[in-house]
Amino acid sequence: MATKQAIVFGGAGFIGSHLIKSLVESGQYTKVICADIGPPRFKVDGVDYVTADVRREIPASLANSTPSDLFNLAAVHVTPGHPDWEYFDTNIRGAVQVCRFASVTGSNSIVFTSSISTYGPSERPLDEDSELAPTSAYGRSKLAAEEIHKLWQSEQPEARRLTIVRPAVMYGLMERGNFTRLSRLLARGAFIYPGRRDTVKSCGYVKDLVESLIFMRARNTGVLTYNFCYNERYTISEICSAFCAAAGYKIPRITCPTWLMNLAALPFEVMQKFGINTGINRARIKKLWHSTNIIPKRLLENGFVFKHDINSSLRDWKRVSSEKDFD
Repeated sequence: MATKQAIVFGGAGFIGSHLIKSLVESGQYTKVICADIGPPRFKVDGVDYVTADVRREIPASLANSTPSDLFNLAAVHVTPGHPDWEYFDTNIRGAVQVCRFASVTGSNSIVFTSSISTYGPSERPLDEDSELAPTSAYGRSKLAAEEIHKLWQSEQPEARRLTIVRPAVMYGLMERGNFTRLSRLLARGAFIYPGRRDTVKSCGYVKDLVESLIFMRARNTGVLTYNFCYNERYTISEICSAFCAAAGYKIPRITCPTWLMNLAALPFEVMQKFGINTGINRARIKKLWHSTNIIPKRLLENGFVFKHDINSSLRDWKRVSSEKDFD
């Protein structure tokens, strides 16, 4: 019988909406609260949606002063897309305020979504024991936020549990990010490989990610940090082929030198300075070219079994989409 409530900070976003749906369906909680500053990607029946900005002090009354299971997904995360200070302002302040809220309400379990950006780009495989070397403001802010959460746990190590997940590129229903943009380009036959086809892009389906959060939280007795992505390190070419197989798109064939793509991106950057945002810029091209080669070692060591791979997950995503392929 459910005896506890769950509060999901940042629950209105892509991952948060899927997590909230899973928490409600589990029947483990008397109440599930979505605390965020914007509307949800999709609404879930039975959820209390409240406005809460993690950059400000979070009132204890949100939890009715009772212990809750906390999930901290709140973040500024689109990169490139924000000035550096915004990543630190939200991601670090948010970590401080959520941990303060946990202490005030006596909540002893936090699940925190960090990022593989804490490792930095790498052509060689990286696991949880690899050196952390973030190169972006986003990655550095997430690493700092990890340490803030760890400090909270260390204050009462016997009682408190902290589960940190470092997701790779996530995709699925209502993502509206990298994979959605890729699908739109493939649908128009407009995708061009940026300099190479063998760039490794570690990735994972949001439904598997949500299952892993619950799975690893249940196995944590203190602090547990794990990577989330498929063990198979898919290349951009393999990802494109999987999209084309799932939706019947034409397989892209053209590879363009990065110097030429960077040159072509310059007019779009000028347009952005005048308020016309196309999403095309040299930083995004550079991001496409660099590999993110991540191994979910700790997840596999704990016996987690993925329900999908790149092919079955894209077929599932297309199946549940309602307006376009891969909504």
